[in-house]
Amino acid sequence: MTHWIASSTRDNWKILDKKHIWGVPKRNRTLMHRVKPGDTILVYVRQEKGDDTILPSAITGAYEVVSDPYEDLSPLFITPPQMGDEVFPYRMKVRPVAVFPEPLEFNPLFEDLRFITNKKMWSGHLRQAMREIPEEGLQGLARFAETYGADFHRIEAVAKVGEELKVLDLTKPTVIKAVKESANVVSLYMSEHAQDYC
Repeated sequence: MTHWIASSTRDNWKILDKKHIWGVPKRNRTLMHRVKPGDTILVYVRQEKGDDTILPSAITGAYEVVSDPYEDLSPLFITPPQMGDEVFPYRMKVRPVAVFPEPLEFNPLFEDLRFITNKKMWSGHLRQAMREIPEEGLQGLARFAETYGADFHRIEAVAKVGEELKVLDLTKPTVIKAVKESANVVSLYMSEHAQDYC
């Protein structure tokens, strides 16, 4: 099981959330074939200009991959002007795990994500369609939960273990501590800190 961060526009995230399908450009075919059922995708939306405001970059939700990647050339997503006739043909089916009622602003979060090495030009790490989040990314989420957890009803990390979905509840101080101290985050999903995901 792998965690990914997927870069999208708000319009295409709304399509993903409604249709439960994620797609990437033709150039990302090889990357897409590394994604497996049971993997988790966090959807990152880039900063965009709204009517009278700037909408900040944010995490909109988490989704579990429920199909192998497939190719579909039918139009589904909205193509940004700079991408020409791209239809995002390499796709997979997903199911929502956690969708935030209000997108979770990304700026307070990226400082704790060690895989983002250039903190001044951090958005460059998220320009490709998908990026694998190493285990320490979950530890960054634990640090975020420790700081901002009171602002959220739920902060969870979900993973498939065998045929079961397990969840780490990152609003619990004991779980946060275990994640931050763990050398092998995957083993936490098989420990007393994880619960069955319902």
